[in-house]
Amino acid sequence: LPPRHMDSVVEIVEALESTDRGFTGTVPELARALGSCSTPGCRAVLGEPPDVPPAPPTLSHEQWLLFTQLLRHDAAAPERGAVLAPDGSTVALGPLLAGIEVGLKRVSGWPIPNIEPPVDALYAVTIAEALGTSFLLARDGDGNQTTLGPGGCWDDVDDPQNYTLLGPPSLIPDAIANGAMDGVLLGAHLARAPIPLADLLRGYYGTGNGTEKGRPPSSYRRRDFRVLTEPGKLEEEVAAMLRVLRVLPPTQELLEDVGPEEVVAIAHRAAQEFMEVYVDCPAIVPRCMWGARPYRGTPKPLTLPLDSIYIHHTFIPSVPCRTFTACARAMRAMQRFHQDTRGWDDIGYSFVVGSDGYLYQGRGWHWVGAHTKGYNSKGYGVGYVGDFSATLPDPDTIALVRDGLLPCAVQTGRLHHNYTLRGHRQMGHTDCPGNSLFHEIETWHGFK
Repeated sequence: LPPRHMDSVVEIVEALESTDRGFTGTVPELARALGSCSTPGCRAVLGEPPDVPPAPPTLSHEQWLLFTQLLRHDAAAPERGAVLAPDGSTVALGPLLAGIEVGLKRVSGWPIPNIEPPVDALYAVTIAEALGTSFLLARDGDGNQTTLGPGGCWDDVDDPQNYTLLGPPSLIPDAIANGAMDGVLLGAHLARAPIPLADLLRGYYGTGNGTEKGRPPSSYRRRDFRVLTEPGKLEEEVAAMLRVLRVLPPTQELLEDVGPEEVVAIAHRAAQEFMEVYVDCPAIVPRCMWGARPYRGTPKPLTLPLDSIYIHHTFIPSVPCRTFTACARAMRAMQRFHQDTRGWDDIGYSFVVGSDGYLYQGRGWHWVGAHTKGYNSKGYGVGYVGDFSATLPDPDTIALVRDGLLPCAVQTGRLHHNYTLRGHRQMGHTDCPGNSLFHEIETWHGFK
């Protein structure tokens, strides 16, 4: 089959949009016919799906097979309908195309579905139903039931075919969260300015450019979702959707003993946790996605929360990496150098900061690194890719750590709220993290 990559999806969409021969309706309607919107709430908002049409003659047999596989809803494994985007994130097509369908319907003067209580269709079909259901099902559990996540890894980033989750599944693995946020953003965009779907997807995900042209808009999804989703909006929509599910025959039983106050409490917790995990905290690319070698030996655990953060620059590579491909390559080069030349067990940094909008997992949250001699067990080492002696990282890349990683580490209990932040040069004989970056971090919260 073609790779499970956003490029393959754009080629399919382009072929479907290029002709009317044997294909009527829109691509999102076709997606619904194939099963992308088969939950009770989604059907209540968008209507019963159309019949499955015969295979469109404009698609090859393999393309049609891939498209039908990606859109067949599997409640036990919602991540199966996911593809790899050029920015290195993984996106589920179901919520993406449902949000796009709402945007297209709004621009064509679609009458708002007559649902009580009223819901915002864009949030209902992308995130509100899945989020409300996930937290509703967990409320009677032992507190260990997974409600969000996990992420996962592809078998091969050049020819992705199989995606494996990195932990116990929830109704909202990372791929669903990404697809839902993208569905909201692109649906809202289409409602204002309709354009062909292939052009919309290509522009947003940066497909077809080999990802070597810098950051695509999809790498800003967390920031843009926050801008569009004002405080309280997500909570309101999850609560409204739970009230709708209370009256729909397939889901009535789930909510029969859930009172109005509990609905509000579930919605509050669901929205708060979703925003914390997927909006307030930055995305971190796991080791298996950048192609890490195994750790050598046995890692030593950190005792959390830690007291300190140490800021570094890599110096070599000296050029900031602006794409997933370039950052993954830089990570592999650093790990080789640290393991083979320095003789360390692994790449030294806890986290590495790309200029592509993503953090890359080195030793991660839980294992002692090799970044700041004498202080490795006292703090996290965060290295910016590039030489920042004379220039600064981009403003967004500075903010990724200052306004993203650090508050998130405090909020999630990994870093003390009164942590100390220092440059590497303060702890040893080195110019790291470069004069420009050092003068920048002197202005940050926690700098001593």
